Amino acid sequence: MPSEAAKIGEATQARQEGRAGVRRENEAAILKAAEEVFAEFGFKGATTAMIAEKAGIPKANLHYYFPTKLALYRKVVDDIFSIWLKSADSFDESDDPVEALTRYIDEKMDISRAHPMGSKVWANEIIHKAPVIQDYLETTLREWTDSRTVVIQRWIDEGKIAPINPEYLLYMI
Repeated sequence: MPSEAAKIGEATQARQEGRAGVRRENEAAILKAAEEVFAEFGFKGATTAMIAEKAGIPKANLHYYFPTKLALYRKVVDDIFSIWLKSADSFDESDDPVEALTRYIDEKMDISRAHPMGSKVWANEIIHKAPVIQDYLETTLREWTDSRTVVIQRWIDEGKIAPINPEYLLYMI
């Protein structure tokens, strides 16, 4: 039979796990709502009140999880960027340009279908000259692009694909 201390410990752990579950659910609801609101209204047009209402929580609760609209927006962008970056590694799974580019395009299309609102937020940000995510473009995305342009240039040099500016090709995809 468990001791009284063990019972208290189990009850405490159950409460903590319950709180963690509620926290995950609230964050997921906020992020889903934020994706939709930012996709529809953009960063400037969206408000935390709109997002909280869509998430079905009080605005104060939203600010408990994300202290500012900017912090929430960056999390939305970071999430979609992380998903894209992970799938973009598909580019590296083959040295055959047709296979590598086909896989990369397929992955990008799958992301757009699975995360249409996040993809729209990302696209809107790029269209507006990336006022909030310039740091992503100048660091992680620049590094990824540079490494892939080397591969594309090698394919061109080997006669595997027609000459094209590698950065333009990646941008167009």
